[in-house]
Amino acid sequence: MEKIANIQAKKETASLQVQTLGTFQVWRDGELITPKVWGRDKSVQLFQFLVTARHQRALHKEQIIDRIWEDIDTKSGEQNFKVAQHGMNKALEPMRVSRSEAKYIIRQGVTYQLNLAEIWIDSDAIESYIAVGNQSLSDDPKMAIAAYMAAIDLHHGVYLPNRLYEDWSSAERERLQVLILGAFINVSELLVEENPMECIRLCQQALLIENTWEDAYRIQMEAYLNNSNRPMAIKTYRQCETILEKEFGVKPMPETQALYKKIVGM
Repeated sequence: MEKIANIQAKKETASLQVQTLGTFQVWRDGELITPKVWGRDKSVQLFQFLVTARHQRALHKEQIIDRIWEDIDTKSGEQNFKVAQHGMNKALEPMRVSRSEAKYIIRQGVTYQLNLAEIWIDSDAIESYIAVGNQSLSDDPKMAIAAYMAAIDLHHGVYLPNRLYEDWSSAERERLQVLILGAFINVSELLVEENPMECIRLCQQALLIENTWEDAYRIQMEAYLNNSNRPMAIKTYRQCETILEKEFGVKPMPETQALYKKIVGM
């Protein structure tokens, strides 16, 4: 379990902790940075953009302006960036000496990126836990279960919910959703025989995130069957059938249909 402990330790040692899922919050040395401290929304938005672009190479100021404030002229964009940068730096490091090097934002000329060595981000921790789970899936199921559950425990909802309509946030939101749904499915499959009720709970959680995720219905059917609850297994298939027809106009996959026929024929 050392790999899991190492991921957990990063949160304890990082002086800046960022929650992106369910709600957006930032803690500096254990103290929540409040909306009043952030000041203008531009400052929050700039930091959120840098968080979203954290795994890209350093971005030029003009690239950042074009993505965040794409519909305004150059002069206004420059002004918005200047105001946002000042407010962001003030919120993150209120005691920093003027013109000294920033702790959390790496600036090289007119390019900017986060200093990830100093920052813990929930979505990165989730991805790290899932990577451990995937690596352990075949040879260490207990480790895989613990890693996937650690990822699920950090998932509090949609990525940056206050930026749902910003184009620059959509790809990361979709990527994280696919990752977490994969974690739900993998851990559910690991638990379907040894703990069917927990498996059912996890499948239902996954379906609250994406109600067309067919794997969750099928695994849930198997779990109900393992729990000797044939009627609920049949009901789950019919829910799946209804949702897929309504959303996509398709029938369940052959393997889901085969499981249903097996259950009905019992």
